[in-house]
Amino acid sequence: MAGRRVVVFPSSAELGPVLAHLVTSRAEKAISSRGRFTLGLSGGSLVSMLSKELPALPDLDCSKWLVGFCDERLVPFDDPESTYGLYKVQLFSKVNIPDSGILTIDSSLPVDQCAEDYTCKLKEAFPGEDFPVFDLLLLGMGPDGHTCSLFPDHPLLEETKKVVAPISDSPKPPPQRVTMTFPVVNSARCVAFVSTGGSKAPVLKEVLEGREGPAFPAARVVPTNGELFWLVDDPAAASLTIQVERPGSGAKL
Repeated sequence: MAGRRVVVFPSSAELGPVLAHLVTSRAEKAISSRGRFTLGLSGGSLVSMLSKELPALPDLDCSKWLVGFCDERLVPFDDPESTYGLYKVQLFSKVNIPDSGILTIDSSLPVDQCAEDYTCKLKEAFPGEDFPVFDLLLLGMGPDGHTCSLFPDHPLLEETKKVVAPISDSPKPPPQRVTMTFPVVNSARCVAFVSTGGSKAPVLKEVLEGREGPAFPAARVVPTNGELFWLVDDPAAASLTIQVERPGSGAKL
């Protein structure tokens, strides 16, 4: 697959600083060429990793960042399941992203209206684009091969028109969520998956090396004109037979 880079680190401790540098290097590039940096965040282990690594960087300036969410659970922001709520406490409170630069869902709305409302917010933030083109999307992958809230064998995998889609029957709780669709994900200038831990090893092999039957949702992330990174640790990469990159300490992507 052209443009895909699979980069393996001994552990998530070595992965974290490289991820932070990827974020800031793409931010500098975007701000110098377009005047702002647009970033899509996912939950899970990414929250703690980014919240540790980004505020530790010297001279980090997020004043020209615009942050959205690749998917979000339809729960109040003070609920521990709220991705925005976790980032607000752990990261946003420590960096200078302006409040106007954080695009949140309206969790008071029914799930269908919530998806429509978030679509409107994204269309306002990305005027003139059929599908928002983010500079960088950070994605995770579940042990079932899902990414965003796009789950195996779900009808949303075939959605081609919506920017943000509602889901009321998520196989992973909470059941009500909104999610970016594949056309948005695959429009990004850069997509980086972060996948760590031995529980991911079997599915990671099938995502990266193929499997019988339908491709897992994570395997369907193939940016049309963008870069694709898989940043993984040794336990997650244990079953891989494809060629991978193993950068030394202090590596930059």
